[in-house]
Amino acid sequence: MLAALELNCEREAERIAAFIRAQLAQAHHERLVLGLSGGIDSALVGALAIRAVGAQNLKALILPHRTSNPDSEAHARLLIDAWGCPWAKFEISDVVAPFVAQWPDISEGRKGNLMARARMMALYDQSAAFKGLVVGTSNRTETLLGYFTLFGDGAAAFKPIGHLYKCQVRALSRFLRLPAVIVDKAPSADLWAGQTDEGELGFSYDEADQVLYLLTEEHLTCEQAAEHGFDLRVVQAIDRRMRSTAFKRLPTPVLPTAAEVGRE
Repeated sequence: MLAALELNCEREAERIAAFIRAQLAQAHHERLVLGLSGGIDSALVGALAIRAVGAQNLKALILPHRTSNPDSEAHARLLIDAWGCPWAKFEISDVVAPFVAQWPDISEGRKGNLMARARMMALYDQSAAFKGLVVGTSNRTETLLGYFTLFGDGAAAFKPIGHLYKCQVRALSRFLRLPAVIVDKAPSADLWAGQTDEGELGFSYDEADQVLYLLTEEHLTCEQAAEHGFDLRVVQAIDRRMRSTAFKRLPTPVLPTAAEVGRE
C-alpha cells in the first residue's frame, strides 16, 4: 500500500467528529439519521457519529429487502446492541415490488437502483420524523468510481467519510474496534444474491485506492501510474470508469439567468 494512504487514526477520528458537529450546527440540528447496512462504511459512520454527538442523537434504520443476506441485518443489530442508539426496521420489498411487476424483465442493476432509492425515501422520511440530518456513508473510492446510485446511497446532507479511501476506512474501523466480522467481510451493496463490490467492479479496492490516488492526487497519467507496479489494463479500466461516471459527481447543471447572460 502506498505510504501516502497511511492514516493517523486518532487525529482523523477527532477531525471527522468535529466535522459532524460543525455540519449539525450549521444546519441548526442536533440529531442524525443513518442507514445501517451491516457493512463497514455505515458501521464506521455510526461509530463516528456517536463519538461526535452521542448514541441518543443517532437513529439507525435497518432497511432490508427480501433478497438481502440475513447476515447484513444480523451485523447491523450487533452494532445497535453495542451502541444503544434508537433504531427502526423497515422492509422495502413492498416498495420495490410494483416496479418489478410493471417491468418483469428488469435487470439486477435497475432493481438495485430501485432498492437504493427506496432506502433513501425511508431515511428522509425518518429525517423529518426524528428531526435529524441524513448522514451519508459513501467513501472516496466509491465516489470516484461512480459506484453509487444517484438519489439513492449517493444522497445525504453530508458525507463524513467521503474523503477516505477504502483502505483508510478499514484502518479507522479497526482503530475504533468495530467488530471483525464486519471489518473483514467482502464489501457488498447487498443488492442481489452473491453480489460483491469487487466482483462487480472487476478489480480490488486495494488496487483502486492506490491507482485513484496516483491519478487524482498525484495527477499522473495511466502509464505513469502503472510504473508503480500496476497492470496498465487495470489502471486504464479504473480511469475509464472514473471518467465515464464523472457526471454523477457534478451538481445538476442549470442555465445562467437572463441577467447573468446579459452581464457577460
